[in-house]
Formats: sequence, structure tokens, C-alpha cells
Amino acid sequence: MDPRAMVVRLICKSAFQVANIKAFAAVRASRCNSYVTSFRSYNVAAGRPTLYRLSKLWFTRTLGSYSTLQPDKGKMANSNDSTEITEVVCLESDLQDGQMKEVEVDKHKILLVKSKGQFSAVGSRCSHYGAPLIMGTLLGDRVRCPIHAACFNVKTGDIEEYPGLDCLPTYKVKIEDGKIYVTLNTKATKRVKEMSHRAPEVCHTVMLIGGGPASLVCAETLRQNNYSGRIIIVTKDNLPPFDKPKLSKAMNIEREKILLRPKEFFQQHDIEMWMEKAVLSVNTEAKTVTMDDNTVQQYNQLLIATGCRARRMACPGADLENVRLLESFNDAQDIHNLCAGKKTVVVGTSFIGMEVAAYLSDKAASVSVIGRSEYPYQLSLGPEIGKMTMRMLEEKNVKFYMNDNVAEILGENGMVKEVLLQNGGRLEADAVVFGIGVLPNSDFLKGSKIKTDQRNNIIVDKCMRTNVPDVFSAGDVVSFPLGVRGDELVNIGHWQLAHAHGRIAALAMVNKPTEINSVPFFWTALLGKSIRCTGYGHGYTDIVFKGKVEERKFLAFYMKDNIMVAAASLNFDSAVGLLSEMMATGKVITRAQIESDDLSWLQLP
Repeated sequence: MDPRAMVVRLICKSAFQVANIKAFAAVRASRCNSYVTSFRSYNVAAGRPTLYRLSKLWFTRTLGSYSTLQPDKGKMANSNDSTEITEVVCLESDLQDGQMKEVEVDKHKILLVKSKGQFSAVGSRCSHYGAPLIMGTLLGDRVRCPIHAACFNVKTGDIEEYPGLDCLPTYKVKIEDGKIYVTLNTKATKRVKEMSHRAPEVCHTVMLIGGGPASLVCAETLRQNNYSGRIIIVTKDNLPPFDKPKLSKAMNIEREKILLRPKEFFQQHDIEMWMEKAVLSVNTEAKTVTMDDNTVQQYNQLLIATGCRARRMACPGADLENVRLLESFNDAQDIHNLCAGKKTVVVGTSFIGMEVAAYLSDKAASVSVIGRSEYPYQLSLGPEIGKMTMRMLEEKNVKFYMNDNVAEILGENGMVKEVLLQNGGRLEADAVVFGIGVLPNSDFLKGSKIKTDQRNNIIVDKCMRTNVPDVFSAGDVVSFPLGVRGDELVNIGHWQLAHAHGRIAALAMVNKPTEINSVPFFWTALLGKSIRCTGYGHGYTDIVFKGKVEERKFLAFYMKDNIMVAAASLNFDSAVGLLSEMMATGKVITRAQIESDDLSWLQLP
């Protein structure tokens, strides 16, 4: 049949279908894409690209842009395929310098900002978990999310501090006759930076060991900086990079809901994912990596971002069948299923142990928590906050056995039956979950020239470079110089810092060395309440509180030599974000400021 006749016939058929499928967006999308793809294959192969373009034009005008009709799958709408809408959003006089306002264009929320006399408009939702940025903190040209402190440039929309991967969309702003007009050109809430692709003629390989956020951000940053060589991420996990902090907070979460990027993303940007492979050794002289399947891969530059593993308990019975550690997605699912309706003992009262206990409090038949200190979080957050969290869980019938430890786990037929405490107590148990700390995954480096500290953390400089040329390291496995503590070498296992490390390592790889200056930020979630922390409180001497801990609304300042080194809060989220941003800009917060009656500088609600 003549191809032009095919076009006419298909257009008539499709026009009839349009009225019947408007309510079925997914069907409409797949048909439109199918038609366009079929025409492209047929006509381009036959040397008729013009006919393909005409057919594509008709489908786009009739059914809508086929690229924006596709199921989300983590892809952002293309602004070039969207219709522009311009509306008056407010008066010029409505915003003073240093203020922001949430406005709407075509029922789509936009963040309007006035900074240094200039108006700008960006997406209103944080690209991490979608929190409203209007509730956050604006300092200069940066807005910081109130929930997990991701930071965005209000001029460019670019993400400048993590967690999260994507930037904000930006919108055109015009001022006319005292009115502010904003032009909406996309309803996407996120924007992925443009990335290059692999060029076959480029013989250069960057290998990234570890499947966490450090490797992912490193790979993306390389592509965003026009790196066109080969990128390989190798991980022992059976998933591509995923949102690991969720595992202890929502242990039965679906696999697809924790992926940081869909699998198609890696194919689209020429990033190879090698899953279920463990690295056995690194030869920095030959520049090779050997894996457990006997694969030997050559590299030109190497990132080691292997993170940490859960510490195992050295006590009799720790190897019984229903004793668990939380390290992977499968572990989380297994613990959820194993403990449901069963008597569960959780060992450890720091962040993982407490989150697991809180999660299981309404799912297990009983939850008992064993801790070595008087209160949970005693070394990290202090006894006052620890006592409060203990009370929160006790209200959900969680029982605590503090100032104690496990002497032995008793079993029958290979299964846990009882936990014997060091003080002589005995706890009935069907399952035991350990959350007693972590160890760095650096054992495979033994015999190499890469330097580690006494705890086997890899030592790096402020650009994430190791002592070996072309070898970088990032994330929980490193000791790095922390700027807010005078470049003291520290090991901090925070999700946010792993992202930042990956970006800094990538910039060094492409000869754009940039020193790490991120301020640590961390959060923990218990029974629907989040405690948020910023800074580095190790070695603090005392805590100054604003609000009342017992009422579960407080702001805690951790002091050392009359200077604030860290802060934590419950229900004072924006204040912690502000403190984090102040520290990031080099501001020193003194005891006199904190103890003053005038706390307007904190912008408390």
C-alpha cells in the first residue's frame, strides 16, 4: 500500500479513537507512541523522513505531545513540548528583599523569590521528598528545604546541597506596571540536568565501587560535566541505587518505591550497572579491580564508595536462624515478615535499633529493646532527648532493658527461644534484630597502597582524593576533613554527605577540583515524629535547650567552648535548616546569642 494512503487511513482511524480514549491517559500515551514509533521505523527506513515528521506533527497536535504522555517512570516533562501560560501572580510591593511567596499559575504552585533586588521563580517543592519550600529558609540566593535541608539556588534552580538528585524548574518573571507576571512552561516539579553520553572513540573508564548515593551522584555529575568515557557502577546489591534510609522506617516498602533512579535512566545516560558483584581486591599499580566472579576490570579512575556493613554481635547464639541484621532491601522485607505477630528483641538503642523498634511496635506481638547506656541516643543526642524517645516508644508498649547487654541467645532446633541478659534477666524471643553499629567495607583494600585510619576508614582530602593518584573515595567509608570543625578528620555516615562526596569526587575527576564544605545534616523518624540534626556534635560539653523536651517541642544547641557545634530539634524544623545554612556560610553561633532573650534571628514560628 502507498505510504501516504497509510497515513490518511491511520489518521482517520485515530481521529475516531480520540473521543473514546481521552479518559484513558495511559492507553492514549501508548497508542500515540506506538503510532509514531511505527511510522518512524517504516518511513525512515524507506528514506521518507519528511512523511514521518508530518505524521508525528499530526499526532502531537491531536493527541498532545507524545513525550509528555508517557508514564512517569522517573522522567521529567520536556519544557519544549509544553504550552506557555503567563499570569499575574502578585504585586511588586507584595515582596520585600529576602522574602519568598508561594504563587499559582494555572493552578500550579510556584515559589517566587526576591533576593538582592531581583525577582526569580522556581518550583515550589523540594525534589527529594516533595516538601513545600515556602516552609524552608531563604538566605541570599539559596532556599533550604525544611525537612531534610536540601538546598537550591533560586536563580538557576540547581541543587547545591543534598539529599535529592534533581534541580528545580525555573520560570520567566516579568514586572510591568507594578505587577509581577510569571510564565509557566512546564508542570514538572523536578528538572534533571543535561547529561552527555558515552563516545565510542573515547578510551577512558571510570569505575565506581558501591551502589549507594555517592556512586550515583558521581556518575551523574560526570555526565553533567561532559565526561564521555565509560562509567561502570559495581555493587553487591541486587538493586540499582536505592533510598536506604527508608529501610528502617518502612520495612515493607515496595521495591520500585525506593529506587533513586529507574533502570532505564542508566541505559539512557550510558551508565553501566553491574549488580550482585563483590569486589575482592584493587591493584592500584595495574589499575585493575578483581571481582568475586573472577572478572578483572581495568580502570583509569576509581571511586571507592563501599559504605559500611552492620556490626555482628559476638555472643553465643548470634548465628541462630532467626537472628537478623538490617543491611539490604531483602533484609528489611525479611525482618518485617519474620517479626510480624512474634516476640521480638531489638539489640541497640541508636538510630537503626530505635527506628526498627518503633516500626515493629504495632506489628510484632511484643518488642523488647536492650541498650548498654541509661537512655537511647545518650552519646549522640544526650540523655534528655534519649529519655523522651524512650517514653514515646514505651507509650506503644515497647519495653526497655537499659544498662545491660546480651550474654547469650538461647535456641532450640536452631531457632531463637530466649535472650539471656548480662544482669541475669531472660527475655522470651521468636526473633532478634541487631542494630549495634557498623564497620567500614574496606577489607578488600588490605595489601594495597591506599591509606586507611585506625578504624579502617579510607583517608581522603577535601576533594575526596586518596593518597594514590586517580583513586578517590566517598561516603560512609571515608575519613575526610570537616570544614566546620577546622578540617578535623571525621567519619560521618550521613545520607546527605554521601551525595555531596560523590559530586566533589566527580568534579576532581574532570579537573574541576572543588573542596567539600557541606554541613552534616541527619534525621531520624520515630512513630511519625522526626528529630532533625545539623553540625557535628562529637565532644560537645553541654546542651542549651529552647522549648521543652518533655513536651516534644524543642531546639537543642550542642556547645563546645561556648560555640555551637551542632543542633537538633523536634517540631522546630525551619530553625535547624536556618542553623545549617548559617554554618555553611561560615557564621559562628555563640552561647551569648543562644541564651539571649531576643531570638528573632532564629526566625522561629
